Amino acid sequence: MASSWRKVRLGDLVSIEHGWSFKGDLFADQLTGLPIVVNIGNFQYTGGFRFESTLLREYRGPYPKEYELAPGEILLVMTCQTSGGEILGVPARIPDDGRVYLHNQRMGRVVLKDERADAGYLYYVFLSPAFNSELAITASGSKILHTSPTRIEAFEFMFPSLAEQRAIARVLGALDDKIELNRRMNETLEAMAQAIFQSWFVDFDPVRAKAVGRQPVAIDAATAALFPDSFEESAVRQIPREWRIRPLDAVASFLNGLALQKYPPDSDASLPVIKITELRSGVTPSSGRASASIPADYVVDDGDVLFSWSGSLEVVIWCGGRGALNQHLFKVTSAEYPKWFYYFWVKRHLPEFRAIASDKATTMGHIRRHHLAEAKVVVPSPKVVSAADRVLAPLLVQIILNNQQSRSLAAIRDALLPKLMSGEVRVGEAARVAGGAG
Repeated sequence: MASSWRKVRLGDLVSIEHGWSFKGDLFADQLTGLPIVVNIGNFQYTGGFRFESTLLREYRGPYPKEYELAPGEILLVMTCQTSGGEILGVPARIPDDGRVYLHNQRMGRVVLKDERADAGYLYYVFLSPAFNSELAITASGSKILHTSPTRIEAFEFMFPSLAEQRAIARVLGALDDKIELNRRMNETLEAMAQAIFQSWFVDFDPVRAKAVGRQPVAIDAATAALFPDSFEESAVRQIPREWRIRPLDAVASFLNGLALQKYPPDSDASLPVIKITELRSGVTPSSGRASASIPADYVVDDGDVLFSWSGSLEVVIWCGGRGALNQHLFKVTSAEYPKWFYYFWVKRHLPEFRAIASDKATTMGHIRRHHLAEAKVVVPSPKVVSAADRVLAPLLVQIILNNQQSRSLAAIRDALLPKLMSGEVRVGEAARVAGGAG
């Protein structure tokens, strides 16, 4: 560690401000562009927001203007519902996307008060294991842990010069920038794949074009020739001639997970338990562990389609590494159809599955097997499936590869972060590691 580093108290550099309590009956029923009240569920365990995959809550009532957040401001999580406190102190920056974001209760707003401190560097201080560990140890509560501005401001750490702070933030930020670029690229790739699927298999655009004597747009003549030029009635709706209607559970298999408490870890080669929480946040230190000797069908690998059928209903292409499939999750596979086909059909039916689950008078809404049978799928000819596979399969492969790269980048960032913060690794060495990781 350089001699210029000194020990400081966080409260000497920043103050942490409480949020405001927004009234529950004044949240908007749907998204219309009103101000967004940031919630703890919008945070990623690894830092940053995940607005694209979480519930956004808009506010239609009056509020004090001082609780509007400026782009780039940092919020910290101050409440955690897991006993380990893994998300306490996790930071996220307010995006500069033209939306108004509001400072909610149970999270702290970071206000810089010393010009010798760099906000980018402090962001990574907030992500450091030492910071999280101290907040977890000093937190109050049992089932739900709480920290406070006073406890956050009491954290002490070694503090380098402003120039070195900025250099450290650049190294770690470069890794995060690559992760964010992959995320945006995957948003675009999935939107492209979803649009093609919708056009071909839900809206039947190529068939409608041929039915009126037009050439289908955005596909070549050979592919267009594979589509019929007329419709026929089915028990569900009009569908392209000679296509079929099948139940969702006939085109894919839905394997329910195990009660993994019956398979406790029995060696160092145990597997993380993949539950609903992991679908949202990935594997974290608080994830349970299970024996690696579970039946092979219940092992989850990158690229598997997972569908949570109770609680928060989600469907994802898993890219969080090898794990064990817990109950309340389906692993969705098919021996007959490609991954994109059953993945997008499950996504297509997800809103109605969520509506079914929300109507159940239980503490944890869910769907049943018969709902899978009642959900119908339009099945095209094998030649059309093959043509679509040539277009859609590479998009899903690239999404999986991007997510795997992001996981590797995050692992490098998480390994470098405490070493940089302690001075154990110098910036130049870390920059070489980060530069070779792309």
